[in-house]
Amino acid sequence: MGTTATYLKKRSELETYFDRTAAEAWAKLTSDAPVSGIRATVRAGRDAMRDTLLSWLPEDMAGLTLLDAGCGAGQLAVEAARRGAHVIAVDLSGTLVELARERASELPMSGSIEFHVGDAFDPALGEVDHIVAMDSVIHYSADDIADILAGFAARARRSVAFTFAPRTPLLTAMHTAGKLFPKSDRSPAIQPVSEKGLRRRISAHDGLQGWAAPRTQTIKSGFYFSQAMELTAP
Repeated sequence: MGTTATYLKKRSELETYFDRTAAEAWAKLTSDAPVSGIRATVRAGRDAMRDTLLSWLPEDMAGLTLLDAGCGAGQLAVEAARRGAHVIAVDLSGTLVELARERASELPMSGSIEFHVGDAFDPALGEVDHIVAMDSVIHYSADDIADILAGFAARARRSVAFTFAPRTPLLTAMHTAGKLFPKSDRSPAIQPVSEKGLRRRISAHDGLQGWAAPRTQTIKSGFYFSQAMELTAP
């Protein structure tokens, strides 16, 4: 799962973008440093989304394991470790992982975090209780997302929570307009996805049989617009 040609091509684009082009911007966005009005709305939206995903996890995570798939600067990983979880934090960007490791080393937590650079599908990472993928599958098509979720479900004992870009006329128009820019001038495109279509693919996927989707939450803050969904194990 998660190794189709389109998945691998997109993964390579994301690795290049976040490790070489956008690392400095993301370091600033995920800090307390002042940012512009637009980036401030994105920061607020991401904070609200992180709080939503954390609210779906147990308050006491002592003895539990969490895979933070696409950990970025490590904010969610730190909060889960503060609840007592052992967190496996993975990101394609070595630059962001090093930033996350440095920040986490200065913070108190009752749990622990192990950081990895690479793909969250690495079988060496093993099985976990919970998986969270915050804004890390938003660049993939609905078909690829379903495959990714099936891959996660094969390794998660309790739940998989993720976010996607909900399809709206505005997001679809922005996605189309973004293709007009030269490739060198644009970040990897976000793929707007219909919730109805995504649920249909999840229900039909052999690797997701019996998994339920009890909760969903949309967060909109200026230029940040994302929808969270939780899948729970049968």
